[in-house]
Amino acid sequence: MMKDIDKVKRSLGRRLLAWYRRNQRSLPWRKTDDPYRIWISEIMLQQTQVDTVIPYYHRFLKTFPTVALLACAPLQNVLKAWENLGYYSRAKNIHAAARMVVEKFGGRIPDNLEVIQTLPGVGQYTAGAILSIAYGQALPA
Repeated sequence: MMKDIDKVKRSLGRRLLAWYRRNQRSLPWRKTDDPYRIWISEIMLQQTQVDTVIPYYHRFLKTFPTVALLACAPLQNVLKAWENLGYYSRAKNIHAAARMVVEKFGGRIPDNLEVIQTLPGVGQYTAGAILSIAYGQALPA
């Protein structure tokens, strides 16, 4: 009986991956393993539709291509780059978290579940997404 269940699981896994390869959307944050870019996308995607986020993601990263540049930018500049995306607390959290990353972690997004969740605006889901995508950790997102 267990062998049958294992066989079904493997088959389902193969079919699911095949479906994904045929139907996946081409999204800019799926083409990188840069923790900074993944973090920005995950925060922007909170309560915001993917199609809305894409142009903001590109513009934001053009304005702030590194966590260090984001950290040293005036908050007003960050809010301006976020303008019309809504939920401005996300922009304030990103700015505060970027400063924390630079000051406490030498400009490197933490790769530890407990530590990354100390960043403002990063909860369990966002932490899991960043750690699984950027650092290859087997965590739910």
